Amino acid sequence: MPRSRDLDWDGLLNARDLGGHPTEDGAETRWGSLVRTDTVRQLTESGWQSVVDYGVRTIVDLRSDEELAEDPPAELPVEAVHVSFFDSRPEVFEEVEQASAAAPDHAAATREVYLIFLEHFRPNVAAAIRAVADAPEGGVLVHCHGGKDRTGLVSAFLLRLAGVPIGEIATDYSLSEERLRTRHEEWFAQAADEAELERLHRISKTPASSMVQVLEELERRYGSIAGYLKAGGATDEELDRARRRLRD
Repeated sequence: MPRSRDLDWDGLLNARDLGGHPTEDGAETRWGSLVRTDTVRQLTESGWQSVVDYGVRTIVDLRSDEELAEDPPAELPVEAVHVSFFDSRPEVFEEVEQASAAAPDHAAATREVYLIFLEHFRPNVAAAIRAVADAPEGGVLVHCHGGKDRTGLVSAFLLRLAGVPIGEIATDYSLSEERLRTRHEEWFAQAADEAELERLHRISKTPASSMVQVLEELERRYGSIAGYLKAGGATDEELDRARRRLRD
């Protein structure tokens, strides 16, 4: 029976190992080296024990400074590194809202929103990959809040650096919608009006086609995902170390 990438860590809904993915050269990504999750602040005591027992030694937290201010860091049993995926730039978020509202469907909206963020925040994304590359020996856990958008993109870039095909990456990305369903249903029940409900439905989606189109578009613009990350300031040496987290 194939090993499951899903991790049953008490308190989390969206925890997966990035190991076991086939690569374009016939290899497989390494198990136990990189994990993607929703926010670790939801972990119970037994959940934290599972994290430590799994070999995680570093956490890369992609949440914003504003999110951290509302949820001050607690003492953790492993090292934590904060690398905000976003800067506080209202004009970017306004551009995102306009693009989302103008999109013909959820998949197109997700694609456009991601590409806008990725162009404006290239240095932040490169810094997140650098944090993974620079982490000491042991497993690395990457998370934001829901573990689907920011974490989904950083995970996608790490997998692509390791040579995982775009379709395989998109399939992994798409799993988050179902994994987070119970949390999203709570959002829907609390929506103030139909407009808010429609917005929540859009941001709950993780269409595989959106991730395919985002990765293909970045590779068209920059030649490769490595090219995109280097445009944000990452070095070849850093990208090679990030790649070796998942490859022998």
